[in-house]
Amino acid sequence: MSKPRILVAEDERHVREPLVILLNNADYDVIEAADGQMALEAAQHMLPDLIILDVMMPHMDGHEVCRRLRASHVTRNIPIIMLTARSEEESRLTGLEGGANDYIIKPWNKRELELRIKNALELSRLQRSASPLTGLPGNHALNEELKLRILRGKPFAMLQIDIDHFKSFNDYYNYQRGDQAIQAVARIIMEAADKHGNGEDFVGHIGGDDFVLITLPERAEAAGEDIIEVFNRVTPNLYDAEDIQRGHIEVRNRQKIMEKFPLMSLTIAMVSTDRVPVSHLAELLDIAQELKSHGKGIPGSVLVGERRTRGDNGPAGESRKVA
Repeated sequence: MSKPRILVAEDERHVREPLVILLNNADYDVIEAADGQMALEAAQHMLPDLIILDVMMPHMDGHEVCRRLRASHVTRNIPIIMLTARSEEESRLTGLEGGANDYIIKPWNKRELELRIKNALELSRLQRSASPLTGLPGNHALNEELKLRILRGKPFAMLQIDIDHFKSFNDYYNYQRGDQAIQAVARIIMEAADKHGNGEDFVGHIGGDDFVLITLPERAEAAGEDIIEVFNRVTPNLYDAEDIQRGHIEVRNRQKIMEKFPLMSLTIAMVSTDRVPVSHLAELLDIAQELKSHGKGIPGSVLVGERRTRGDNGPAGESRKVA
């Protein structure tokens, strides 16, 4: 995993150098710029993950640098923390109006600066990988989250949620109706996380019709059951009344032959690391894929749980259809 890259733009050497040392000690990759023009060029060429930008600099002040960065599609999403000796409200407002994400006053407090940097980088990471349709973190953010949780060694549960027969639904109606279905499922999962989680849950949209919820092992089953119950209740609203009455839709399959497809359902694969300890990401994803494949063979919405323990062999064990 590469180090986050931070551009420090500060013309006063006695201020810049201690800041660079602090960031290097915190395991960041640091780029230095001594004036506004250097800062602008470094940002455009190096594309840092975060910019700490002094307001008062020669050749081009920090406000102008910020405005130019926000005007470019290449740099407009890089988070910017403005650094200034001025505590006046007018200066802060000017920076925020120009597109700065945050502000800190010199002389800065070490702990405060560390937290503001951490929060800005986390927000940037989530925004870069977010699904444009649901706003949820995507596959890259999910993998990083799973790696971190595995590294910590604290038990967690992963629910991998897949919409069955979504493609036929999307083909039969239209992409707009399909987008509504994806957004509805995202909302159902987020509401389940709010209801059953503890504030540290992670909800991600892997792409297409696949989602993930990471939660505590003791709350995973209740969350999965709730997701299925709400999904089964709201799904009819996505279909035309006559299709609900028939209980299926007819769509041409990949061979261009008309085929009957059931109404959408959910397959949820549930892996809890307290029951099945994992040491790396690939192992966890392999177990989830095996469970999901098992669940796909069961009609209707299902929650499929892992019952193997370390040393067991063979396919995943328990599955249960949830009405």
